[in-house]
Amino acid sequence: MSETPFNTNQLRAIIQLAREEDLCEHGDLTSHLLGETRPIQERGKWHVTPRQSGRFCGAAILPLLLETLAPEVTLDWLRPDADHTAATAGEPVALLVGRTCQMLAAERTILNFLQHLSGVATLTHRFVEAIAGTHAKIYDTRKTTPGLRQLEKFAVRCGGGHNHRIGLYDAVLIKDNHLAGIPTGRLAHALFEMLNRIPHLPSKPAFVEVECDDLEQFDQLLKVVGIDVILLDNFSPEDMRGAVALREVRGLRGKVELEASGGVTLDNIRAVAETGVERIAVGAITHSAPILDIGLDAI
Repeated sequence: MSETPFNTNQLRAIIQLAREEDLCEHGDLTSHLLGETRPIQERGKWHVTPRQSGRFCGAAILPLLLETLAPEVTLDWLRPDADHTAATAGEPVALLVGRTCQMLAAERTILNFLQHLSGVATLTHRFVEAIAGTHAKIYDTRKTTPGLRQLEKFAVRCGGGHNHRIGLYDAVLIKDNHLAGIPTGRLAHALFEMLNRIPHLPSKPAFVEVECDDLEQFDQLLKVVGIDVILLDNFSPEDMRGAVALREVRGLRGKVELEASGGVTLDNIRAVAETGVERIAVGAITHSAPILDIGLDAI
């Protein structure tokens, strides 16, 4: 397999865990019953076909899925750029060829990965389309399925979205719980002290973001040098516009980005984007995405 956007060792471990929870120590009991009806050496061909239109995601991991789950099944054909283009219901995106018994055992696990990731990509793309023409971008969050974060964040990118920090280790996000008990009048001073400790961190953060709950806190954050992004938590569109205007007055456009978060839906995201914020964080694209129905059909 060519270069992938994943840690392949972690991905192999996840796929192996999925295999073990399905086959355990006894394997595929149903396939054992087939006997001469379907000889164990029989070979077959299968199309991977979306049954709903959306955004397919999983082409990049198909070789690794087959390597672990069905090593004698090969990826014979793959639609070019399958992970980054629209998928049409009924149009195959891949052709698999190989041992029938292995595919019968691997089918559901393969589809579990493909359907979930395609669902994340599809929902992400719906949010991206909803704000087309504005300057805002859609970002994911850390509200991901344990163990599947690298895959879900890849699916977000396939849907046209952007990744927020990957984990606690790569960026600084100072939230309300970190600042609990600090009076608003002391907020700027407390943050100056915190950010002065950045050079002593074990690694340089990709960015520094701070959350605020109202315009009074926001005004204090604008006084602090070293903040790259300010998170506007559950702000109304009116207050978001107020924050954008206040940043303009301070001459910080292009220096401090604003990120909207909290209660964002497909129904209201256009209004959020039109306030002038650059980033909109949407946890739902990973934690609440429905699957995209995909079939693995013998041909």
